[in-house]
Amino acid sequence: MLTTQYLLDILKFTVAGAGVIWIAFYLVKPYLDKQNQVQLLELKRSVSSQTLPLRLQAYERVVLFIDRINPANMLIRLNAGGLSAADLHIVIVNEIRTEFQHNVTQQIYVSSRVWAVMKRVKDDTLSLVNNAVKGLPQNATAMDLSKTVLIHLSQLEDDPYEIAINLVRQDLEELF
Repeated sequence: MLTTQYLLDILKFTVAGAGVIWIAFYLVKPYLDKQNQVQLLELKRSVSSQTLPLRLQAYERVVLFIDRINPANMLIRLNAGGLSAADLHIVIVNEIRTEFQHNVTQQIYVSSRVWAVMKRVKDDTLSLVNNAVKGLPQNATAMDLSKTVLIHLSQLEDDPYEIAINLVRQDLEELF
């Protein structure tokens, strides 16, 4: 009987202790949750202050990429006298691919929308140059290819490179 009384007392104290711990936990839990949120905000703020310059730099690189592969700029930069259209075509394709590969890491810091715009501009520019060279005769010069590409661009209602840069700007404005 004495053992039963001891077991019953132990059971009462255990249940009472568990009840006190349960009440204390639910009284302290909101405070702990609040502290956790504050720490998470501080962590996000410190990460943001470190990555913001990198993100801005990535957006700058994307705009520079779009500007550098714009045929109006690229053809002036790459068009060396005496090249055939086929030779200039190879130089342009290599230049676009090299520029893209040089900037491929920027996708970490820019939005997926901006990265998609950048890839689309690259693909469209390659397509434009490839189609232009296909429409030229075998003995065409680099000047002929340049004229064909620029004429095609001038016939477009809107400048796709300006549209791409504006989309990048819009995305950047959403950061602020």
